Amino acid sequence: MDFGLTENQQMIAGMIKDFGEKNIRPDMMKWDESQEFPIEVFKKLGELGLMGCIIPEEYGGSGMSYNEYVTVVTEISKICGSIGLSVAAHNSLCSNHILMFGNEEQKKKWLPKLATAEWIGAWGITEHNTGSDSGGMNTTAKQDKDGNWILNGAKNFITHAITGNIAVVIARTGEKGAKNSTTAFAIEKGTPGFSSGKKEDKLGMRASETAELIFSDCKVSNDNVLGEVGQGFKQAMKILDGGRISIASLGLGIAKGAFDAALKYSKEREQFNQPISNFQAISFKLADMATEIEAAELLIFEAADLKDRNLNVTKVSAMAKYYSSEVAVRTATEAVQIFGGYGYTKEFPAEKYYRDAKLCTIGEGTSEIQKIVISREILK
Repeated sequence: MDFGLTENQQMIAGMIKDFGEKNIRPDMMKWDESQEFPIEVFKKLGELGLMGCIIPEEYGGSGMSYNEYVTVVTEISKICGSIGLSVAAHNSLCSNHILMFGNEEQKKKWLPKLATAEWIGAWGITEHNTGSDSGGMNTTAKQDKDGNWILNGAKNFITHAITGNIAVVIARTGEKGAKNSTTAFAIEKGTPGFSSGKKEDKLGMRASETAELIFSDCKVSNDNVLGEVGQGFKQAMKILDGGRISIASLGLGIAKGAFDAALKYSKEREQFNQPISNFQAISFKLADMATEIEAAELLIFEAADLKDRNLNVTKVSAMAKYYSSEVAVRTATEAVQIFGGYGYTKEFPAEKYYRDAKLCTIGEGTSEIQKIVISREILK
């Protein structure tokens, strides 16, 4: 078993570091303050092939392995969690749903635009009253006499809800709570009855756009249905298996960024005529942080390996997402502590990692939901 990065992963990491220092770091706090979604950055990432990581080359993507994709999300998130989150959502949710469940015509129509970031993708399952309880969704899709589908309802906490050019949306096509009662639709921006709502004013990840998707007698044809009618929820669970690897990678990147900042500061900051890293209270914090980060990384690469080999990844991806996201929060918290008073200011990087990290324990399934998934898998 090889634990080192491949040559490709090393090249990807170097490319992202150079790109991030030039195109992300100089303005990321400005975007954070104003909640600006920097669309031009994602267009440039598209030119580098990083917005179509797991899309095959035949559809305009980079055809990366999941291990390489993990490297992409992690390295971007070391610099800025907001950019990492948007890259993850675009790749593993919207684009991947079309890749996994779209027919050939749908793939050829939409994937090349998503792979190059000509189009930005969104994905919607969460609603105001149905977060973890997605089976109780209220957004409905009903067929009219001509066979078209009419959608009504709203989705919230949707990444790229305003800027996105296309959204994959799960809507209820049967009775609430019944089996096989939801269906996935790909809906393009500009479709009558399809609009965006309130933009959320968030604690962290502020440059990653989060808002509502609203459907008011939104009419789409059968050409917009992804996969089979009634299979939307089952599709979503399969998509989230991969999505959990994305969020685990996001958490890993944030943890690594916070650790690197804290380690550097601990060597520079002096008290009692010596660097604070000499004190056991600080060095033990760093030891715990480093150990947990490496453990999280191993879980993530195990999940990515299973995904690449088309093996069942449900348990391990949930473990990776659960552990990595909690490690991100603990690492960011300790980073603030190591920075002391400066960690509480926006002049130093620790506070942003601290704010961004918490979303990892909530988005794409809370830590509590991951425990449910894990326990179900091990009790089978």
